[in-house]
Amino acid sequence: MREFTARFATAEEIENWDKHVTANPNGGNMLQSAAYASVKNGTGWSARFLVLESTGTASYNLVLEKKFPALGRLWYLIKGPDLSAVDDLTPALKACAALARSRKLNVFTIKVEPDIVTSPEVQAQLTAAGLVKAPNIQSNDSTALLDISAPESHVLRAISSRARNAIRRAEREGCEVVQQPQGPETYRALYDLMADTVNAKGSMPLRSLEYYTRFWDEFCNRGQGSFFFVYEDGKPSVGAFVINYGSKATYKDGGSTQNRKQYGDSHLVQWAAIRRMQELGCTQYDFCGTPPAGQIKDKTHSLYGMGMFKTSFTKTVTDFVGCYDYVLAPVRHTLWVKGAERIFRRLETARTGRQFY
Repeated sequence: MREFTARFATAEEIENWDKHVTANPNGGNMLQSAAYASVKNGTGWSARFLVLESTGTASYNLVLEKKFPALGRLWYLIKGPDLSAVDDLTPALKACAALARSRKLNVFTIKVEPDIVTSPEVQAQLTAAGLVKAPNIQSNDSTALLDISAPESHVLRAISSRARNAIRRAEREGCEVVQQPQGPETYRALYDLMADTVNAKGSMPLRSLEYYTRFWDEFCNRGQGSFFFVYEDGKPSVGAFVINYGSKATYKDGGSTQNRKQYGDSHLVQWAAIRRMQELGCTQYDFCGTPPAGQIKDKTHSLYGMGMFKTSFTKTVTDFVGCYDYVLAPVRHTLWVKGAERIFRRLETARTGRQFY
C-alpha cells in the first residue's frame, strides 16, 4: 500500500488549477474545476484546493467545506479523490485527516465520491477500510459513457441503429443544430426548455436561473462550455449545454418542449455536440445521469425516459461507488446521520431557497 501526503495547493497551482486537475490519474472531473469552485464559493460552501502526493504521482482535488454549529467542519471531496486504484483510497484519506488535524480545522467527516466503478468486491473493500456508505449526491454516479476517441464515422457506427436512424432522418428532413453564444438570451432559452422538461417528466428539481447563469458563465468564460439548439416554428425546441474539460465532455444540462413535430431532433443535438467535443480534443462523452444498470429498464424509475434516450448512444451503464463518509469524529458523525444533516439541509433551503449540496 502506497503512502500519501496531503497539502493545500500553492497560489501558482491554484492559478493553473485546471491544468493540474486534468492531469490527474483519471483525468479529473468538471466538478473539480476552477469554474465549479467559483460557482460554489460564497453559496454556504468554501472551496479548498487539495494536493495528494505519493511517489511519482500527484492528484489535485477540490474540497468543498462547510461549518456547522457544535459539529465542526464537513469536507466534501466532490467527485474525488481522483486516484489510480481503489487501494490508494485509504492512505490518501489518512493523509487528508492528518492535514485537517495538523491545521486544527475541526473536520468531523470527509465525504468522498471517487469515480471508482462499483462491484461487490469494491464495496466490501471500502467497508473494510472503515468508510460508511452515504446517500449519493451527484446525478452521474450512474451514467452512460461513450468513447469518442475514434474517427467520427466509427463513433456513428458504434451507436445503436435506433440513434443512427433518428440522426439521419432529422438531417434528411432539414433539422439543423445551431450553436448559440453565451448570454442572457441563450440562458433564458435553455432554462425555459429545462423547466418544460421538469414540469412534464417530474424529474430532479431545477435550481434557480441565477444559479445556472453563474454556472454557465463560469464555464463559458474559460472556453469550457457550449450551447446547442434546434428550433421548431421559429422557437427553441431542444437545447443542451455541454462541458469540455480536459479529455472529458459532459452533457450537463438539457431540455425540450413536449409534443414536437421534428423526429430525431434530440438525437441530432447530441450528435452535433459529440462532433464538436471531438474537435475540442475530448475522447469521452458523459451523458450525465441514468438509472443504475440494474434498473435501466425499470419504468417506475424517475430517470427511466432519460436512461432510454442516453443508452441509445451507448448500451453500457457505468455505476460508480457513489458517496462514502470517512469519519474523523464518530460521535459527531452519528449526530450528523441521525438527524443533524436533515435539519441543516431543511434550514438552509428555507433560508436561501438553494439546494444544500
